[in-house]
Amino acid sequence: MTYNEAVKKINSMLTFGIKPGLERIIELMERLGSPDRKLRFIHIAGTNGKGSTSALIASALSCAGYKTGLFISPYVLEFRERFMINGKMIPEQTLADIVEEIYPITEDMRAQDRIITEFEFVFAVAVCWYQREGCDFVVLETGLGGRFDATNMIDRALVDVITSISLDHTAILGGTYGEIAREKCGILRQGGTCVVYADQQDEAMAVIKESAAAFDNDLIIADGGSAEIINSNISKTRFVYRGLPLEIRLIGDHQVKNAAVAADALFALRKQGIGLPDSAIQEGFGKVSFPARLELMSESPLILLDGAHNPGGTAALAEAVKKHLSGYRLVGITGMLRDKDVYSALSCLVPLFDSIYTTEPDNPRKMTASDLRDTIESCCRHITVCTNREQAYSMALSELDDNSALVIFGSLYLASDMRRIILESKGGGI
Repeated sequence: MTYNEAVKKINSMLTFGIKPGLERIIELMERLGSPDRKLRFIHIAGTNGKGSTSALIASALSCAGYKTGLFISPYVLEFRERFMINGKMIPEQTLADIVEEIYPITEDMRAQDRIITEFEFVFAVAVCWYQREGCDFVVLETGLGGRFDATNMIDRALVDVITSISLDHTAILGGTYGEIAREKCGILRQGGTCVVYADQQDEAMAVIKESAAAFDNDLIIADGGSAEIINSNISKTRFVYRGLPLEIRLIGDHQVKNAAVAADALFALRKQGIGLPDSAIQEGFGKVSFPARLELMSESPLILLDGAHNPGGTAALAEAVKKHLSGYRLVGITGMLRDKDVYSALSCLVPLFDSIYTTEPDNPRKMTASDLRDTIESCCRHITVCTNREQAYSMALSELDDNSALVIFGSLYLASDMRRIILESKGGGI
């Protein structure tokens, strides 16, 4: 089987489960020899900040000398981003070989009406690879929710992390912060350690505290707001958290708070006897860059790219824009999926812009550029509909001068598309 054939097989699978439950993924893992039981996990759930927090933890562990797997969802540029060890993606042929091994088992299960979903299959591939490569730790990001997420079939994690909770996937996870928090808290285990992002809605935090108490967890609230900011600009932030000087290349106060969560998770591992010198945490944090998380794509002209697509994410982006782009004339490009709460997500952000281009992600669930314009037209002075993403980028660039900035935001699918367009226009590099 070739790599392209493997990816096609994965993409042909059911997106969501026919019914919630972990029975199918547990059976699949058992039939594969239970590779999950040979690994140690840091398990991360939440709505926003999962990717950044996961990357920071994994980078610090790698810098401390541990072979560290990182499993993220979704990817931005390439499918293999979902599977990494010490910052390197799974080799194409290795992925193809594991898919070829697992696929007949899933077909046998399908014949018995136990259908493995795309995410369950991808997770199984990842765990098999991490186990065969002898990973010391795996930083494991949930896909959707927590309680019935395929990653939750693991027996337990060394540390569980709950990042910022926002209203997203409400049709599946529930329509309130409390309901969504309860789903995310499904990853908690009896007697475990839970690190939580501090700035939660009161309703969400109440559920987290209740769940942690019910499972007799050591609950650590990462107080990122107490971090002492030394210097912050459009490319990096230097700060001190719990006495440790740190530097991150992730933009925005919310990323400092995500870094506080990651640091507290690492400190919790230390308490369990895992060697993690301050220097490894500092080096690891300083190395992390994350595509489409307020990513600085160009300094001249100034271009930022962000995958914010729900109320929590866009609120964080709005605060970063106000802090770092004050005084600039702001031009935006946005595109969304129609199954999101689009107005709630964008109404706090688009009023900051002088000009907005609505376009469309390359996804069957896309909201049309015209419908998006109609949804947000009360929030912005000037909106241009442009279904062609390349044209939208070209038109937006033509508006920029030395006192302007372009911010591209919305669906992560749009961010992936636009990132390629930007890099290609610059000859393949920033």
